[in-house]
Amino acid sequence: MKLLIIGGHLSPALSLIDALPEEWEIVFVGRKFVFEGEKAVSLEYRAITKLGVKFINLSTGRLQRKLTIDTFPSLLKLPVGFLNAFKILLSEKPDAVVGFGGYVQVPVVIGAFLLRIPVVLHEQTLEVGFANRICAKFARKICISWTSSAKFFPKEKTVLTGIPLRKEVLRAMKEKSFENKIKQIFITGGSSGSHFINSVIEGCIEGLLRNFKVTHLTGDSQKYNDFDRLSKLKSQFPHILEENYELKKFVEPQEFTKILRNSDLIISRSGINTVFEIFILNKPAILIPIPFAQRNEQLRNAMFLKDNRQGEVFEQKDLDSETLLRKIYEMTENLPKYKKQKELDLPFEKAAYKIIKVIKNAQKESKREK
Repeated sequence: MKLLIIGGHLSPALSLIDALPEEWEIVFVGRKFVFEGEKAVSLEYRAITKLGVKFINLSTGRLQRKLTIDTFPSLLKLPVGFLNAFKILLSEKPDAVVGFGGYVQVPVVIGAFLLRIPVVLHEQTLEVGFANRICAKFARKICISWTSSAKFFPKEKTVLTGIPLRKEVLRAMKEKSFENKIKQIFITGGSSGSHFINSVIEGCIEGLLRNFKVTHLTGDSQKYNDFDRLSKLKSQFPHILEENYELKKFVEPQEFTKILRNSDLIISRSGINTVFEIFILNKPAILIPIPFAQRNEQLRNAMFLKDNRQGEVFEQKDLDSETLLRKIYEMTENLPKYKKQKELDLPFEKAAYKIIKVIKNAQKESKREK
C-alpha cells in the first residue's frame, strides 16, 4: 500500500510512521519552512527526511487566526495550494491519505475526496481543530484521541484510537529519571518557538541560572532573532552561570523526549501532544497557552494538566518575568505537590496500530465501491 501522510501535528505522524508495515510506501506532504515570509526550515522537514521518507513541500495559504502583514499574500496562495495538491495526488497515486490536522491538509484532503482516494483523519485535541472541522465532511473515517471529541464528528465515521506516542516516549515512561544535583528546567515554545516565552525568560534568566540548569529551545524565527540575542546575553554572564544555560534553536524529537524525561520542571506552550507527553512522563509544568489558538484550544489543554494537579497555567496577559521567576522558585520547592494523583485509562500504547487498522479498512471499503 502507498500511504500519503499530511503533516500538521508531527509527533503522532512520526508514531504512525514507526508502526507502519515495512512494505508500505510512504510519502509525506508538509511545510518545508516554519513561518510564512521566512526561510527557517521546519522540524517536520528535518525529522521526516532524516527517516528517509519522501517529503513534498506544499505551499498553500491559510486562514490566519490574527491579522498580520502576511495575511493577504497567504490568502492569494489558496488557489495555487489546491492546484499543487491535485498535482501531488495525481503524480503519487496513493492508495489512502491520512491527515494530522494543520492548514496544509485542507487542499490535499479535498483533492483526495474528489479523486476518490480514501481519507482518514486523526484528531489529537480534546475537542476539534479548525482544519479537521473543515475536512471531516471529506473523510471516510476520523480517529479521535478523546471521547470529548466525538460530538464534533458524525458517529458513523468516528473511531476512538487515542494519541499514538513515539517509541521514545513509551520507553521513557518505563525508565527512571535522573536525580539531578542541580534542578533542571526545560523551556520550549513548541516546534516553531515562542517569542513571548523567549522574551519573558530573557527578563529573568540570570536569576534562574544562579540556582538551576536551564535548557531553552528558542525556535529559529528570523523576524525576532531570539536565539542570537539570547546567545549574546549568555556570553556576557560569569562562567558559572554561562555553563548552566544550554541554548538551542530546536532539537530532534528523540532528544526532546530525553530532555523532557530528565527535567524537573517544564515551561511550555500547551499544544496537545506536548501536554500529553508531559502528563505521561509525570512532569510538573508551567503552561502558557497561545492566546489566539482555535476555540481556546491551548487553554483547554493546559487546564487538563492543571486539573490533574500536575501544573500551573498562566495566560500571556497575566505573565511577566518577575511573576514567572517567583512561580518557578515556588514550584521547585514543592515538586511532590505536582505529581499527578491518578492514572487515566487512555488507549495510547496501541493507538498507532488502531489507526493503521482504520486506514486498511477504509482502503478496502473504497476499493470495493470502485
